[in-house]
Amino acid sequence: MTARSEPKKIGFVGLGGMGRGMVKNLIEKGHALRVFDRNTPAIEFAVSRGATAAASPADAATGCDILMFCVSTAEDVENILLGDGGAITRLPRGAFFVDHTTSRPETVAKVATACADAGIRFADAPVTRTPQHAWEGKLNVLLGASEVDRLAIETLFACYAEKVFHVGPVGNGTRFKLIHNYIAMTNIVTWCEGLALAAKEGLDLEMLHAVISGGGANSNMFQIYARGVLDGNFNMGMSLANARKDIRYFARWAEATGLPAYVAETVHQSFVLADAMGHGNEGCHAVIKPMESVLSALARSTADKTKIA
Repeated sequence: MTARSEPKKIGFVGLGGMGRGMVKNLIEKGHALRVFDRNTPAIEFAVSRGATAAASPADAATGCDILMFCVSTAEDVENILLGDGGAITRLPRGAFFVDHTTSRPETVAKVATACADAGIRFADAPVTRTPQHAWEGKLNVLLGASEVDRLAIETLFACYAEKVFHVGPVGNGTRFKLIHNYIAMTNIVTWCEGLALAAKEGLDLEMLHAVISGGGANSNMFQIYARGVLDGNFNMGMSLANARKDIRYFARWAEATGLPAYVAETVHQSFVLADAMGHGNEGCHAVIKPMESVLSALARSTADKTKIA
């Protein structure tokens, strides 16, 4: 990971929380980027950093060495890449398609077949950590690729990643990511229940935060998001809607294998409820809000614990 990647012509689709930081770092490392996003201000931001605006995903793919996606859903990947006039039709033979989307195994298999048929090299490479890590160039990449393709592509990830885990062949990146996110979101649901109960019972929430931080129940997800709950800051981190999507993909994957994933379904429905109550665009820790509604108590450091605003 210390070798510098030779400048590439890169098409990049998806300039959300993760994609924005990745694009910024790729440009700073000397790569030429042609970008697309459904959100015009996101494109304008990338252009202000030195990217070229594309008119469509297919336009972003035209003539590039590498096409990267970092979009919201597996369905988006299929529609944008493989739909009518999809981006795959504009990729030159021998080019790379790198998908950073948190997808689902069946979509990755479908994309892998389409890329092979078109003479395009493919790696599924979802990322972990936060948009702030993306901005700082400290993401973790979970790379599913052949050994040959790993050697060809991994120096590029050094532009925006601190660690690259080569987790096996194409498809394994997505499998590892879904397991990772399932465990992470399950962790959030459990401590949210604990914070909500503590608020109802009038416990000192700052003391509870200190106790958990210093004990075996501590976790990265607690340190990232519990402060947001206590401060009432739900405009941060991974969106609740994306968390719901990832847990749904995990639960359906588990179901397809024959695993009765009881906990996964419980966690999934916790996010379904919070999304249905209008919290989808907030941070994933907004999963606590239905719990607070049931208990009529806010888990905030300075809140009236007996009143829901």
